[in-house]
Amino acid sequence: MSHTMSQPLKHQVLSVFKKLHRTRQYVFHGDNRALLEGRHKINDSFRQNRSESNVEEIQKMIKLAIDVDHELRTNIIQAEKRKDDVYELRITPETTRLDNVVFNPDAVIEPPRRRKGDRTSNCCGGAAMAALEAEKK
Repeated sequence: MSHTMSQPLKHQVLSVFKKLHRTRQYVFHGDNRALLEGRHKINDSFRQNRSESNVEEIQKMIKLAIDVDHELRTNIIQAEKRKDDVYELRITPETTRLDNVVFNPDAVIEPPRRRKGDRTSNCCGGAAMAALEAEKK
């Protein structure tokens, strides 16, 4: 951090730095390797940018750090393999949960429609297969 950085901005940087470390400890609790890697990543990122003096760039980095913190808290799930080959998930109250839609086994899934002029077979990679066929000629 530059010596010309304002006190409020310096406070924001230190605050988000501490917040990321608290989040790292919370999200990766019990996973020593992830805790260590996370600490190195956070410290290295802040160390690499500590000479930044452009206020707008610093504010962008603070915003990025806040976004990363949110992603870690809401989208990271720890899974630990138990002895019976079943994975136990550690889902926190902050973990994003989506509605679980039950699959309808009676659903009719229509095949994709062929485009006008499409001479490819019903195989995967239509455009790539057509290009290969054209090369052979």
